[in-house]
Amino acid sequence: MVKFFLALLLLSSLLFSAVNVNRANSAQLQTLNGIGPTKAQEIIKYRKSHGSFKSVDELVNVKGIGPKTLQKMKSQVAIR
Repeated sequence: MVKFFLALLLLSSLLFSAVNVNRANSAQLQTLNGIGPTKAQEIIKYRKSHGSFKSVDELVNVKGIGPKTLQKMKSQVAIR
């Protein structure tokens, strides 16, 4: 029973933890709402050429991410 609760705790922390867009790899970025392989690569490309994101709102500067996509994923994203 204890193992079950520990597994549940681990799973819930994974499900509810925000994805750090300054550190995430493509697979991790693809867990965000509205982000597939192409947009994940664009986030990484932007990050490499412009440096770390200073604000979540800066994601709208990434090719393929507009205000609607940002709204879908904003609550799932962290920058630190």
